[in-house]
Amino acid sequence: MRLFGDPATNIPAARTARDELTGIIAYKVKRVIYRDTLPRVDTLDTLGTRTPLDLQARVNGKHIDLFKLWNVVAARGGYDAISHEKLAWRRVGQEFNLGTNNAAAYAFALKTVYYKNLAAYEIKILHKREPPPREILEDITAKGGDLLHRTVENFKPPPARTSVANGADSEGSGGEESKTPKEERMEVDEPGSGGGRISRGLRQAPPQRVLFQPDVSSSRQPRHPSTHHHSSPQPAATVATTHSYPASSNPSNMSFSLANYEPRPQMPLTLRGVVTPGNNPIQFRERQRLAREAKAAQHGKAQGGPKGMMKPGGEYFLTLPRWIGLTRQAGFDGPNIYVRTLQGLRSPIPAEQDYALHHLVKISHERGDKYKFDAFPNLAESLIEYVLGVSSLFYDVKWEISYSEDALDINVLDGVNGTPDILQRIQCLKRLDTPDELEPKALAHKITKIHEAGLTIRNLSLLEDNAVYLSTLPQLRDFLTIALNLPPSPLVTELKHYALDIAEQVTRAWSMDASDPLYRSLLHQVDEGLDRGAILTALRAISRISMNLDESNLLREVPISVIKHICDWLLLEDEELVHACLDFLYQYTAVPENVAFLLANCNILPIPSFLTQLARLLQYHALETFTKHLISPAVPPTAALEIPAVPLDLLEQFLKYDEPDRSNHWLKAVFEEDSESEITQIALWQAYQARFSEFTTPQTPLLPAAEFIKNVSTIFAGANAQVVNGPNSKFIIKGIRQRHAPMDLKDRVYSPCHWTLQGTKPCGQFFLKPKHMFDHIASVHLGISQTKDGFWNLNPSSLPPQMEQPDDCYWAGCRHFAHLKSTSKTSPFDIGMHVKTHLPDISPKAALRQKHNRTPATRTLVPCDPSLKSTETVADPDPDNPEGREAKYSYQIWHNTATDERGEAAGLPLTAVLVLRNLARNIPKAAVCLKHAADSHSRGRRLFLTSGDEGEGKEGWMEKLFAPLKARLAFVLAHNRSLGGHVADLMGWVEKGWGS
Repeated sequence: MRLFGDPATNIPAARTARDELTGIIAYKVKRVIYRDTLPRVDTLDTLGTRTPLDLQARVNGKHIDLFKLWNVVAARGGYDAISHEKLAWRRVGQEFNLGTNNAAAYAFALKTVYYKNLAAYEIKILHKREPPPREILEDITAKGGDLLHRTVENFKPPPARTSVANGADSEGSGGEESKTPKEERMEVDEPGSGGGRISRGLRQAPPQRVLFQPDVSSSRQPRHPSTHHHSSPQPAATVATTHSYPASSNPSNMSFSLANYEPRPQMPLTLRGVVTPGNNPIQFRERQRLAREAKAAQHGKAQGGPKGMMKPGGEYFLTLPRWIGLTRQAGFDGPNIYVRTLQGLRSPIPAEQDYALHHLVKISHERGDKYKFDAFPNLAESLIEYVLGVSSLFYDVKWEISYSEDALDINVLDGVNGTPDILQRIQCLKRLDTPDELEPKALAHKITKIHEAGLTIRNLSLLEDNAVYLSTLPQLRDFLTIALNLPPSPLVTELKHYALDIAEQVTRAWSMDASDPLYRSLLHQVDEGLDRGAILTALRAISRISMNLDESNLLREVPISVIKHICDWLLLEDEELVHACLDFLYQYTAVPENVAFLLANCNILPIPSFLTQLARLLQYHALETFTKHLISPAVPPTAALEIPAVPLDLLEQFLKYDEPDRSNHWLKAVFEEDSESEITQIALWQAYQARFSEFTTPQTPLLPAAEFIKNVSTIFAGANAQVVNGPNSKFIIKGIRQRHAPMDLKDRVYSPCHWTLQGTKPCGQFFLKPKHMFDHIASVHLGISQTKDGFWNLNPSSLPPQMEQPDDCYWAGCRHFAHLKSTSKTSPFDIGMHVKTHLPDISPKAALRQKHNRTPATRTLVPCDPSLKSTETVADPDPDNPEGREAKYSYQIWHNTATDERGEAAGLPLTAVLVLRNLARNIPKAAVCLKHAADSHSRGRRLFLTSGDEGEGKEGWMEKLFAPLKARLAFVLAHNRSLGGHVADLMGWVEKGWGS
């Protein structure tokens, strides 16, 4: 099998195709470098020795395939393109897996391999230029880019660097520019130095600075023709043959050298002006031009074209193998994308129009806020002309725009004043058979481009300046009418939506009467449309007519079917659609003639239900809030007059503890925290002694007074011992007060017995459970004894001889049976059953029952019978119970609707109340219009009397329509703060029309 053998080069077939192609490249490189002067060779080995091509180049120990390297570099645009891109040579090195530890050095080495072996080949084949000699190409460094600048025409050799200290380069020839930069060695200070830190590239003892003294014998060094490097003038004093440092560099001799230093006398310099781009740009450019022409003539190249001419752009294909596939751009870039799209759209070439529309859609979406029609003349006109071509898909017509006032044909639109008979022209057109389901490729492409043109206009019209510009174009009005009257087809549904969106933006600058074609078309979309989006946008466009003009939007001759649809849509749970309907009704009801039309057709239109729905919308999404007003402040608790006595059962629990726990439990039981109260220390100590002195034993003595007083602050955090200075200083404890009833160890409060006979004090005994309280009252106060089996003996003979059986309830002055004393005697059983109503309720359902019980705070006193000697009194609230002593408030409930950032009414409720206000204000005027119509037409009386009985006037209309709404309006007025002012205005107009 023969592998790409080339008989023209006498190169036999290699083992692989890659080896043979590499050999071909090597041979071409050789022929390019030596300008086809070398003889042909017989073998690849001979070829490799006769050329500077290194087929065994290695980087980081890895073989570099020149064939692959050429493909990678050529695919990326060549040597200069990669060199100008940041880190591009590192990415090329990733193709050869050179590693990442020292990527920068490996990338430069790979760059050098390409430069040494393939740079001349690239200049000859890729750039079509003559490569320079190897002395100024391969023999110098690959540092930097600008491969084309290294040709014979424009190569400028870099100036040679002079020696640093010894006047000679340690590497020999080439200078620093021709060498790969070396990494500086890290040096460490000596142990005895004062630095004590690592420094990079710093000398141990820098040489002394020597001021520069110019040589005045000659202003310029002679140029040596044998080298291409310039030598910089050096002062004679700075040239040295060795790296020895002067004696002055020693820090010990520094002060001596500075003290003896004397500068040389100043010598006059001979200066000669040099022409530079800064001081003489014209002469400098002329010299450069003459030098370039002389060099070009020396090499036999023709001069360029005329001065100032720019070559056109375009693509030029190189004569390289197909596996390279490179192209090259030449010439200027041409106009920017904005001008290109504009000119492409105006051209008659379909490909250019498609290109323009494709990019205009993207520009209008991304940069629509800055892309203005007035900055690109004829852009809007060209888009409108293109999108008018949609009619040719459905009708046998091709619309044309004329800007003259001559007679116009049926397919010619008036571009100056618009086409008022556009609807009649559309009706006269011949319909074409356009497929709706299976679209041909040409039809689908045409529809797509028309949609792109319409979408571009729609996107750009969202900018206010573009909308104003479009409103000045009469042909846009004709296009919107044509688009909205296209046959119902899924092909143009999207285009109709674009037309409605455009109309919504531009109708605010247009004034339309009832005969306007666009106005009739928008009403037709509302009346016959089935698409919610189309209906919604059409309503918005109609509501915005002449919004920016001083002229009002009268909305004349709206079909009754449109009004009926709008009344039905108000019942939907669609806030956006309802809002559009209310905006339309606000504009419509502002004209008295339109309100008269509604009243005249009340048999067709559901006017009462329509007004009821408007009243409901006044509370749309109302939020319920409360406002609290203080009626009476809270009553602070009062301290008991004396320390309560501890019940026997609770005292028995205290005696089980030793001190100080016993005293601590007693303090918690009979005292509580109160920042405003106080008690004297002596009274507290005496109460403690009186309670526990009889139970004192040598094993359980009382606490000392000082320790007892100190424990009070430990038990009650807010209590502290104080001294009140004065004539009679006293020691008090601030922050506690005595309870009205003791509390047990489980924080349960005892209940006192309030049985109070006339002329005596209350009983005052405390009980924890209601049963114990009842047993106490029955046995002690009612004198009823209990049998052995636990039953109460109600026989009067069982009473103690010294006790008289009570005939009434003496619980805190209750006197429940006082009114029965004159008729019969109250039995102990009745009194006992009544007493149970005074006992505290501690059952699990106590909270539920107390919710509906009367308390001292909520009880209403009923005047007693004046004939009765006794007066019913109400017991004071429990001082230890917060119920009845809390602050009393009144609450106002508000149902507020939406507001704006200024706190004023907004949204659906505001628009609804404005529509109702328009109706209330214009119903009297509408009734007058109906009356005039009845007087002037024979059938007018029937129209006027459609609302009710004969003789009903404007008062009858107002009463019939607004009487059912008065209660709802009053509720909104009282509970809706945001709409209160508007509802008050509405009710004022209702009252005014009612009484007139």
